[in-house]
Amino acid sequence: MKKTTNNLILLSMIFAVSLVISNVVTAKTINTGISLIGGASIIIPGAALCYAITFLMTDVIGEIWGKKEANRTVIFGFIAQLIATLLIILTQKLPATDPAMQNAYNMLLGQNIIFVVGSLVAYFMSQSWDVWFFHKIRNKFLSKDEKNKKKRWIWNNASTMTSQIIDTVVFIGIAFGIGFGWLWNNPVALLNMFVGQYLVKFILAMLDTPIFYLLTRKKGN
Repeated sequence: MKKTTNNLILLSMIFAVSLVISNVVTAKTINTGISLIGGASIIIPGAALCYAITFLMTDVIGEIWGKKEANRTVIFGFIAQLIATLLIILTQKLPATDPAMQNAYNMLLGQNIIFVVGSLVAYFMSQSWDVWFFHKIRNKFLSKDEKNKKKRWIWNNASTMTSQIIDTVVFIGIAFGIGFGWLWNNPVALLNMFVGQYLVKFILAMLDTPIFYLLTRKKGN
């Protein structure tokens, strides 16, 4: 991908759309049918795929445009997430012509404050770590030999996989551990959710590596 303003805007838009949509579809939980501790199935939120795209976008932006632009994308994404949340809440409060429609809206898009807090905190912590760790490893490899650019799968995967640990632990810990009281009422279910969701995120991180290579193979102006 060429280092142009249009391409940067495109990637930033994909990042923002994926982030906002991940908050919209997260209410749908998906049963993977894979069992873990105690025979419970791995349950993941509908946002798993959308949110994985955001880490890919910041990695591509960081590889081509640098750490400063990647951090800017994270900050702008945080602002976009806040605006989207406020708009969803505002629309929810407006009077509906159909009670059934209002109930459906509340069920799918109703904003639970503990989920909002968990989402915002997890987002900022995990995305900030992703950008920092990505460039920490990248700079270390490239300082030894510029030919190490071919090994960019290392910093791509290491940053995403570790940042997803932070995202998983923080969000589930706040939203389900504290919000639903699973931390003291149902620790087995909480552990299953930790392990199951991270396993899915780990696999998605590996699967995006070819796309990362494809998008970063050419950086001409």
